[in-house]
Amino acid sequence: MDVLSILLLIALVIALLGLLCGVLVFWRVPTIQHKGIPTSSVSIIIPARNEEFRLKPLLESIVHQRHVSYEVIVVDDGSTDGTRELARSYGANVISNELLEEGWIGKSAACWAGSLVANNKLLLFMDADTVFTHPDSLSNYIASFESMGSGGILSLQPEHYAEKWYEQLAFLFPLIVMAGMNVFTVAGTRLKAGGSFGPCLLCDKMQYEEIGGHAVVRGAVMDDLALGKAFQQHDLPVRCYGGKGIAWLRMYPGGLSDMVQGYSKSMASGSAATHPLVMVLIYTWMAGALIAASMLFASGFSSTSWLGVSIGLYILYAVELAVASKRVGRFIWWIFPLYPLLLVVFISIFTYSLYLSKRKGSVQWKGRNINV
Repeated sequence: MDVLSILLLIALVIALLGLLCGVLVFWRVPTIQHKGIPTSSVSIIIPARNEEFRLKPLLESIVHQRHVSYEVIVVDDGSTDGTRELARSYGANVISNELLEEGWIGKSAACWAGSLVANNKLLLFMDADTVFTHPDSLSNYIASFESMGSGGILSLQPEHYAEKWYEQLAFLFPLIVMAGMNVFTVAGTRLKAGGSFGPCLLCDKMQYEEIGGHAVVRGAVMDDLALGKAFQQHDLPVRCYGGKGIAWLRMYPGGLSDMVQGYSKSMASGSAATHPLVMVLIYTWMAGALIAASMLFASGFSSTSWLGVSIGLYILYAVELAVASKRVGRFIWWIFPLYPLLLVVFISIFTYSLYLSKRKGSVQWKGRNINV
């Protein structure tokens, strides 16, 4: 056996191990299954800074919700567009975020400000770019929370809708964000959740106030992760579910630069919440995927049998990603055979995020410098 064949054999073992790690790290994504009419009322709190165009679909979906009592509170965080007027046109209670004193991050301050004027038993914090999927989404969401005892946090990661080319190429970000929450692996709930998802975060108002709410995580860039940990420190459960059938979102429709800035401000700091075992599984999967792509190139210099093995391995990784994508959102099929490019995009932005957090210490986001 020549040297190239030996190297290809070693590469094959690592690549197969990577495939297995991909299965283990994304074993199961629970979704809301409970259907019913809830008994609790909810205050929907939406932080918004220049969200005139992204906010409208959410407000439109809220007014069509049925079988649930709710109020909508839009916390305007210094918008210079028509955010306030739009929110009022849909009957929302619009207040100003006036808590941007030293130590506060904009979103945390807005969430806290909204909670102070909320009148209902439950609090639902929603990002402005989320949208309810159908008229029973909110009632099913709350009914599920009540069936779990109405304690702690029930957070959802909405389905990602990708429309533009750069959104397609960013597929690995929502996938790895979900995997990094620890609870979707083969270990299930035996691993503690790394925090909670921010786009849809439901909790009991009294418990929220008892733990100190967003005031105790005022300086956290990833306020959703920090708030989840605050609940866990008070022995309150934090449940993370996939949002399929309840809500969807487009995170960065504003352009490539918007997407790069958004992921750069959060990826490096967010990775700290991932369990070491899960991190090893993710890294092994990524290494295996890169090696599988390299094998396809190297096997061209070896025997025909190795070329067939390499092609088969490459296809398996593409299929694995295609299957996983169904649990994350809606993406076009042709991006999965391009998975080496997806990996390059992910690694590049993640490396840039590390640079910002470890060296520069800040990132520009929505006209503000945010320490990361």
